[in-house]
Amino acid sequence: MNFQDNQEIEKAKQAALKVLLHNSHGIVRGLPRTAGWGYPEPYTRDLMIATLGIAASENKVLMESQRRVLNTLAKNQSELGHIPSLVNNREDRGASDTTPLFLLATAIFRKVTGEDDFLEEAVRKALTWMEYQSPFDRVLVSQQPTTDWRDEQWIMGFGLYVNTIVYSYLRLMGQNKRAKKLYEAMSHFTISSRTKPQHVPEGLMIRHKPFFSCWSFKLYSSERLDLLGNSLAILSGLASFTRAEKIIHWVDIYCNEMKKNGDLVMDLPPNFFPFIRPEDEDWRTRYELYNKPGEYHNGGIWPFVSGFYVAALVAAKKIKQAESQLLYLTKTIKLAADESLEYGFNEWHKAQDGKPMGQDWQTWSAAMYLYAAKCVETGTTPFFDEIRR
Repeated sequence: MNFQDNQEIEKAKQAALKVLLHNSHGIVRGLPRTAGWGYPEPYTRDLMIATLGIAASENKVLMESQRRVLNTLAKNQSELGHIPSLVNNREDRGASDTTPLFLLATAIFRKVTGEDDFLEEAVRKALTWMEYQSPFDRVLVSQQPTTDWRDEQWIMGFGLYVNTIVYSYLRLMGQNKRAKKLYEAMSHFTISSRTKPQHVPEGLMIRHKPFFSCWSFKLYSSERLDLLGNSLAILSGLASFTRAEKIIHWVDIYCNEMKKNGDLVMDLPPNFFPFIRPEDEDWRTRYELYNKPGEYHNGGIWPFVSGFYVAALVAAKKIKQAESQLLYLTKTIKLAADESLEYGFNEWHKAQDGKPMGQDWQTWSAAMYLYAAKCVETGTTPFFDEIRR
């Protein structure tokens, strides 16, 4: 990158830190805000994902804020070990990704601070909870629709995104036997026949396509690409180096096709594609109001997901492409719903026109920008390098 590009990135990093510091003290018991103005609540999954960028920033104020969040989550953990969706509300339960994200964030926090037994009892309970989320007792965990970060998307059974998080925390916590079992379970193909063969477990690999299935359960699966799940598969080493290259190539080809037909105007991949359309069998009536093609979870462009994709490119040794994507992301985070803001760090953007559609100063958008920038600067993927080794 040239001097001007580096200057733009440095300026954006300072803006991201400003957002995170602003959001670190909210109106709910002093806990961090999920967004600068629109979301005063401390949503667990957003704040857990933000741990990656906060840890990479090495900012002591933000790290202490994360310590407070993790401690509060441990206090509000259910008797059986489940982590709530709101940090401060132990009764707000039902999310499939909050407990695995808590385990991942705690593992990262331990690595940074050197506190190897931090929240040991809560971690033990959360690990037990996750063991019981595997209906076939094969480590591969299942979920109900709309229970992960995509609260308007039907992800059923064995979801890719949640299982990549599980694999990552198992590796970071040294539970390598269970991690190996999960790797093997995910490496089975999805079932393509009309009847399920006896004694053949389904997995998340797709025949004749390089990327992992978005979800799979018995005879059913989705062959649409979950960008976050596949980025995490690359980062964690669930995708081999060769497979990672093929996934990235497939993303490039499909995005170019979407640009040609007007489905995509930006240079960042959508979070999910091909889009689900009204004529498709997996279309839900509610999508017409809340999840239209190219919008929200049905193909919107989410800056925090783009941060993971930049990191995945670095993991795949696609450094030049990672630099280009980081520069596109730097332009995107300037877009704001409030035009008075120099940097929006908006929640998500519409694929067809790039318009910011969510809340400005989103915590995970700012945090994952910092993480992506760190990956490009160092040519490493902090915390995930260890997992891949």
